[in-house]
Amino acid sequence: MDQPSRAVFIVSDHTGLTAEAVARSLLAHFEGVRFEYLTRPFTDTEAEVQAVVEEINERYRSGGVRPILFTTLTNPRLLAQLETAPALFFDLFTPYLGVLEAELGQPTTPRVGRYHSIGDVSAYFTRIDAVDFALTTDDGVGEKHYQLADVILIGVSRAGKTPTCLFLGLQYGIRASNYPLAEEDFERQRLPEPLRPYANKVFGLTIDPRRLHQIRTQRRPGSGYAALERCEYEVKRAEQLFRANGIRFFDTTAASIEEIATAIVQSAHLTRRIG
Repeated sequence: MDQPSRAVFIVSDHTGLTAEAVARSLLAHFEGVRFEYLTRPFTDTEAEVQAVVEEINERYRSGGVRPILFTTLTNPRLLAQLETAPALFFDLFTPYLGVLEAELGQPTTPRVGRYHSIGDVSAYFTRIDAVDFALTTDDGVGEKHYQLADVILIGVSRAGKTPTCLFLGLQYGIRASNYPLAEEDFERQRLPEPLRPYANKVFGLTIDPRRLHQIRTQRRPGSGYAALERCEYEVKRAEQLFRANGIRFFDTTAASIEEIATAIVQSAHLTRRIG
């Protein structure tokens, strides 16, 4: 019989992205437990906090196991109110802010959603520009903009190029383009013509052919495009092209988008443009 999932509440007075990222990172270490994540963003009034407390109470009464609660609330009064809930309670901000106040010799200046807000206008528009750049130059389009790219990802179709480019733009402010390798590229074993002036910016993505077969089958079942033999051929030739041209590349088979992006940033010596 499957073990029931453990309720994990994410309570924030803004988006909840920070709290959820921390919660998922910590709980990922417990593979034998199933977790149900319940995010409650923009919880910034007594009535809204009380509603969450009651929801946690109901979960505890019905399941007999106390939920886990992660919060980044910044209002001490609301934080104290939330702490009355029957949950394993993790305040992700307060303990560290106190230590930092002592070290830096000044009090905090609390503001809801400081990290994810638009307060830093320059960083915000850098992020938007980078995401727009990824979309404008996606899938080999927008070659005339390659001189503005920080990195150009190449690889076979469905190796993870587009989502990685978008993530690099959204989380790092990095301008990333992508170019899909085609049959003629495999035959020539040379970088495609549009990429040759920017070879120092090119980074390859590869993937296990069996995993590629699964992904392509979901997209175009029964097609030659998804055939395992085709996937094996394309991956083999792509990796040969990478090696022949001295292109750094990363295997995306079992990696998350976060891991792929981090590997590219480190290996290509890129600089994060947003805080």
